[in-house]
Amino acid sequence: MRILALTNLYPNPYQPNRATFNRQQIRALAAQHEIRVIAPILWTDELRERRRQGPRLATDRRATCDGLSVEHPRYVYPPKLLRSWYGRCFLRSVQGTFVKVVGEFRPDLVFAPWAYPDGWAAVELCRRACLPVVVKVHGSDILTLSRYPGRVRRTMESLSRADCVVAVSQHLAQRIVELGIDSNRLRIVYNGIDRQAFSPGNRQQARAALGLDPATPAVLFVGNLVPVKGVDVLIDACALLAQSGLHFQCHLVGAGPLRAKLKKQSERLGLADRVILHGSRPHQELPDWYRSADVVALTSHSEGVPNVLLEAAACGVPFVASAVGGVPEIAHWGLSQLVPPGDPRRLADALREVLAGKMPGGPREPFTRSFTDAAGELSALFEEIVAGRTAKPARVASIA
Repeated sequence: MRILALTNLYPNPYQPNRATFNRQQIRALAAQHEIRVIAPILWTDELRERRRQGPRLATDRRATCDGLSVEHPRYVYPPKLLRSWYGRCFLRSVQGTFVKVVGEFRPDLVFAPWAYPDGWAAVELCRRACLPVVVKVHGSDILTLSRYPGRVRRTMESLSRADCVVAVSQHLAQRIVELGIDSNRLRIVYNGIDRQAFSPGNRQQARAALGLDPATPAVLFVGNLVPVKGVDVLIDACALLAQSGLHFQCHLVGAGPLRAKLKKQSERLGLADRVILHGSRPHQELPDWYRSADVVALTSHSEGVPNVLLEAAACGVPFVASAVGGVPEIAHWGLSQLVPPGDPRRLADALREVLAGKMPGGPREPFTRSFTDAAGELSALFEEIVAGRTAKPARVASIA
């Protein structure tokens, strides 16, 4: 089958570590199908990187990633303004590239991970090209709709007009049904991980590879430094742990607009030597970061099914996470404790228990679902849709 992926969630020369979960999923699909990718780059990101004199795109705006041909049209939009127009801005930005690639590649199906604007534009373009389209939703594209009223109408159009909508969790699927989308048109496909990379390993060897103190207990956060991740709550919890006399360090692996603010918060709370911001790290380093940790913390206010927790579980590392979104659905994998979002005291108590070796229940099997497993489920769905555009996915009884 020939599949065209249309998504802004994909690496590009300016952001080589962007959306690694999507990159891995598309790579797993490419092992079974022919894949082409259209991955627009926000003009604001491109401008920022050019000012930094970073890497440049080829003049034809093409690149290769994991052996796949990738087109990188420029996505022009008004930042933080007129969100209801983002879909049309996205469509106009990718339309020429889409028409060219469809003519060259002649895909059987278009796959659009992210509901809006990506999914909306994909649905519009596919209607014109008489192509089936599957929209995949990840979490924030649905769970934060109430904060952005300008997105609601177009998001609903995307979900209601796609041939099928794929959700990454039961919770997310239920929210889509509550929005008025027929559950018959939904499929739940949980994400997987790279099982070759993420597996249990020696903690001391991992710390030596990363240059970390071999004796200091380590709390680890991996993710973007953005408000929804609640990293400020984690830092407040670290202050409470420090006040109780606990010896530890908290390692923040990731980049984002809150970096400077979080650094100042750590310094203000006297945690400059305890909370360490490592910035964005290559994806191939992440297994050692997990293995080096005594506990992984994810303090998000909203989530779909975070791959960070799946990867931690696969490495046999305990996690403490906010009980939001699809997180409770995966808490049975690995050793975990869930806490209310936005509560640094409860978070500190849970981290203290884990660092003391107190975890509920006994040992559990590491998470072993792979990207190949998820790709197999997606492939079966794609083949079903291509075989008969009028055939609808089987009913998801658990969300009816």
